[in-house]
Amino acid sequence: MSAAPQPGFSFDDWLAIERTATDQRSEYVDGEIFAMAGGTEEHNLIVLNVGAELRNQLKDRPCRVYPRDMKVHIAADDVGIYPDVMVICGERRFHDGRRDVVTNPTLIVEVLSDSTEAYDRGDKFRHFRSLRSLQAYLLLSQYRMQAELFLRQPDGTWSLSSYQDPSESIQLRVVEAELSLAEVYDKVELSR
Repeated sequence: MSAAPQPGFSFDDWLAIERTATDQRSEYVDGEIFAMAGGTEEHNLIVLNVGAELRNQLKDRPCRVYPRDMKVHIAADDVGIYPDVMVICGERRFHDGRRDVVTNPTLIVEVLSDSTEAYDRGDKFRHFRSLRSLQAYLLLSQYRMQAELFLRQPDGTWSLSSYQDPSESIQLRVVEAELSLAEVYDKVELSR
């Protein structure tokens, strides 16, 4: 997220801008619009690897995998966000008839960067937690082999599991899938 917001917009104002934009995406948070930076090769490879693995595993299940261009509306916090990858199992709920903004993801995956890590772990996760449908939030480093999976517990709290070994698999029971860390980081040149 950019440090220079544009204040004074409604969610619908932002959505109209996004739907006509051709060269840059932005995110909307409570009246402010933040420009989004492009991703690195590592970021894009991880997003593609995760999306491909999930799509293959969920192909015969009532779940859909969405890449970076599908938006999420979080009405409770007045937020519009583009997750890196998300999965919706069961009925999909859309913001409107355009079917480009969903309101009920089951799993959200974010690939961390130096400029977004604090936001992805902090305010963004706080916004996502207000989605009653969200059952799992997966954070992936683009610099080292590291995954952190937050799972919603029956009492509404969140548990954390960490993964760092290439032989480990991330158990995504909420969507009946698993991600091998070796596959998540396939062809990714890690720098740290």
